[in-house]
Amino acid sequence: MSDASTALGVRLYPDLVERGGLAPALIETAARHQLDLGRVTAPEQGRSRFTCAELHSDQGVACVGLGSQARYFMIDLRVSGEVLARGDAMDLLQIAQVAAAWQAGLTIAELTARFPFMEEITRRPASVAQVG
Repeated sequence: MSDASTALGVRLYPDLVERGGLAPALIETAARHQLDLGRVTAPEQGRSRFTCAELHSDQGVACVGLGSQARYFMIDLRVSGEVLARGDAMDLLQIAQVAAAWQAGLTIAELTARFPFMEEITRRPASVAQVG
């Protein structure tokens, strides 16, 4: 069994095993649908080199990962390390479309309106005392 098939699980992600991991599968999906994802990277070592991808743009970073118990793809949109929006979908193309829209400059509000599976992460100011 290859490193990719061990890390990804042939049962859930046979297509990703065939392509050598999540990052190459995202790149191929984007190319097939003429989407610009920006610069795509994956960790160089360990299991995560097959199961994680980061898509870098002027907007920030889109971090993509995999579900471990069921087949789905998770995406976080981050600026300076802070998650501004997140979502998950069963179709890798939908994740690539979100990343391409982020790369193209859409705002978080525009992204969550266009992609219903995306959710804006709202944070309360630390100075607001909790009423209990």
